[in-house]
Amino acid sequence: MTDRDALTTALSQEWDSLTRLVADLDENQWRTPSPLPGWTVFDVLAHLVAIESILLGEPNPTAEAAVTGAPHVRNEIGALNEAWIDSLRPLRGEQLLAKFAEITDRRRKALADLTEEQWNNPSQSPVGVVPYGRFMQVRLFDCWMHELDIADALDTTVEEGGPRAEIAFAELTGTLGRAVVKGAHAPDGSRITFALTGPVTRELHLVVDGRANQVDELDGPATVRIEMPSGLFARLRAGRTTAAEHSDEITITGDTELGGRVVDTLRFTI
Repeated sequence: MTDRDALTTALSQEWDSLTRLVADLDENQWRTPSPLPGWTVFDVLAHLVAIESILLGEPNPTAEAAVTGAPHVRNEIGALNEAWIDSLRPLRGEQLLAKFAEITDRRRKALADLTEEQWNNPSQSPVGVVPYGRFMQVRLFDCWMHELDIADALDTTVEEGGPRAEIAFAELTGTLGRAVVKGAHAPDGSRITFALTGPVTRELHLVVDGRANQVDELDGPATVRIEMPSGLFARLRAGRTTAAEHSDEITITGDTELGGRVVDTLRFTI
């Protein structure tokens, strides 16, 4: 897990960054469609308000079946997300932002008040039952990824590197082997390198032997090398776009057929 102080500082900075991103939007901009099906910029921030409210113990709202049964809702968690967002949609953008500020201020205090035992207690999370601190690392990833969603919707740029991105990237790389084996069907003996050119720079090496294991260095030439910006890698892993839409930003050398399958099946989020 990421160091507690570093993680809580990063979460606080992420909430501040989201606030700055939407602070001056007019009502039409708040309702701009985002890369997420069925969600506007308003809805993305409403989702973050919802999750942090749930973590504070706020009661869940109810919603009509037509809302929770929307085509982009795929499971019970999605239905809960939709119920919360629908309950917040009558607000104006500036009202939602005020609610976000109030909720995140309460969350900052709640995190600061946690004992070490509470920080390490098992907690249900999107990645299973893990220590609460590990769950907060997932929360940082979620907030960071949604900052990119809002920026993309508004056709603006945000800082995609730095400490927050470094922590968030652990969620993008930890299950990369599953995409390589189950998604791309990379054969045993394959050696795959991802070269991320920045702003988060990484060389990720995987060796396939029944499963794909990440290693520090390959023990031979790479079967395929895939080079792309880290921001594109994040968006592909999160299912926000497709490799075909960004073919000019991806360089594949070696086994280009395998490389093509890999970049086409990187998505891991639900």
